[in-house]
Amino acid sequence: MKKILFIFSLVFIFLSCGNQATDKKARLEQLKKEREKLTSEILKLEKELFPSGQGVITTVNVSALKKRSFEHYIEVQGRIDGNENIGVSPRNQGGVVTKIRVREGDNVTKGQVLAELDAEVLKQQLKDLESKLAFATDIYNRQKALWDQKIGSEVQYLQAKNNMESAQNGINTLKDQINMSVITAPIDGTIEDIPIKVGQMASSASPIPAFRIVNFSKAKALADVGEAYSSKIQTGDAVKIFLPDLNQELEEKVTFASKYINPTNRTFLVEVEIPVKNIIFRANMIAVLRIKDYANPSTIAIPQNFIQTSRDEGQFVFIATRENGREVARKRTVIPFITFNGLTEIIEGLNEGDTIITAGYKDLYDGQPIDF
Repeated sequence: MKKILFIFSLVFIFLSCGNQATDKKARLEQLKKEREKLTSEILKLEKELFPSGQGVITTVNVSALKKRSFEHYIEVQGRIDGNENIGVSPRNQGGVVTKIRVREGDNVTKGQVLAELDAEVLKQQLKDLESKLAFATDIYNRQKALWDQKIGSEVQYLQAKNNMESAQNGINTLKDQINMSVITAPIDGTIEDIPIKVGQMASSASPIPAFRIVNFSKAKALADVGEAYSSKIQTGDAVKIFLPDLNQELEEKVTFASKYINPTNRTFLVEVEIPVKNIIFRANMIAVLRIKDYANPSTIAIPQNFIQTSRDEGQFVFIATRENGREVARKRTVIPFITFNGLTEIIEGLNEGDTIITAGYKDLYDGQPIDF
């Protein structure tokens, strides 16, 4: 019985908490509606009490509107990479690492040997084949001498020649395999990572490469951008690259915008080549890309916080205008277009030369006397 009562108590408490959360939300919405209603009644009464604008004068700050350039950027986090960033693995099936000739941080050139793999079995096979080649060559020379004297059959001569050439081809193949038992650098660059150790097995099938070489003679910024922006970003678009680790910003242009949408995360790749100059880059360094997708060289743009919203009147701002010899605040309905970095472009409602109220506008009503 006690257990049943305990369970019912827990259920009651849980339901009570849920109801309390719901009640708080409902109360918040109710208060917002009451505040809006009170504000509307206050403004109405002020207009009735001061129909000719003889109310209390409010001090505000104003600014004359001027057209300016407005730009909008898509911001996405990316990374820095070298122009060439390559994982290097054995070219053959692999083998046990017997020697590593480089260290992390070493500069290497294309073709330089990085590590050696165990090739003793292949070298032994090579010795056997070289012995067979010597024997086959001797037989061939004898058969050729006889064949030149028209002694013996042509079949014996051709068979001796075939045996010699087959042994030679086998030696060439083994030499190629032995040459591939060393890991060489495919590009010029810097050794950034060496996951392998002497005595370990290195294989071309391993998901982890034996070496990683990065060439930072050129650098690039990479970012995966959402599919929604695929029609807005093109090669040649202006882009600002902010490097938070270096506290530097670079202005470049998009050098590659992929036409392929990754089906896994619905993004496409954007690349921006960066001149190295005197900047020390690191692979996978964070880079914030701000890609320009819209620009208007001459428009009205105001701080976003100047715009107020009313359920009945929509979005509006207050401007200062002179009426009957005194300054008053007038509500002006506006249509905003797009916002970036705290600025909003206004496509309708404001004109160049309008005097917009920039401070003290929160408690104003339409027609209120002002001073500045």
